[in-house]
Amino acid sequence: MRLFIVDDEPLARERLKRLVAELPDTEVVGEAGNGLAALGHLPEAQADVVLLDIRMPGMDGLECARHLSLLPEPPAVIFTTAYGEYALEAFRVHAAGYLVKPVRVEELAEALRHCKRLTRPQLAQLAADQGSPRRSHISARVRGQIVLVPMSEIYYFQADQKYVTVRHAGGELLIEEALKGLEDEFGDLLVRIHRNALIMREQIAGLTRDAEGKQYIRLRHTDELLEVSRRHSAELRHLLKEL
Repeated sequence: MRLFIVDDEPLARERLKRLVAELPDTEVVGEAGNGLAALGHLPEAQADVVLLDIRMPGMDGLECARHLSLLPEPPAVIFTTAYGEYALEAFRVHAAGYLVKPVRVEELAEALRHCKRLTRPQLAQLAADQGSPRRSHISARVRGQIVLVPMSEIYYFQADQKYVTVRHAGGELLIEEALKGLEDEFGDLLVRIHRNALIMREQIAGLTRDAEGKQYIRLRHTDELLEVSRRHSAELRHLLKEL
């Protein structure tokens, strides 16, 4: 069994490596200090299981697990945490493996026997139940790799049938998420301008009209114009006055 350890505390990583060394047919194939660093190495590490700390700077364990779930064969996840009994109830409800620090070798062995892959809906609900911070990145699987786009670099989201196009500073990305879910998660950062489009609030430069009177939003960092539906035009004009 190939394990990858993710924890922002070097001593915690060393302890887990010592415990793994006591188990037969088990090896550590990599480690990282936060979720973002882990995502850069995990696809190549071919780990069977990730021991994933929950609270970490940069990107926490719950967000990291959500991005990992995009892989064709994602690793099983065991969360490690210092949470108390009450906070762990959500992990039981969603059948997520977890270990309470300080981890003991017999507990690790038992968790490895029962670990499993978690689905994207399970992980999203678990993050919501835990009050986890909203994602810092949007991700998609491209040719077997995880591509991450920071929220700070996104211009807008535009739906087209089952996919959503993420327009960002480096180009475009296709994701399989609903606009409603994105709006719920990032509501104060986004403005709906059409039933099929959400724009980052900070990207709004102004409004313009064409010869037929249709309204379009002007963006700060691209020459693209996005159509504003009649339903959302009044709200958008009010917002521009505030800005």
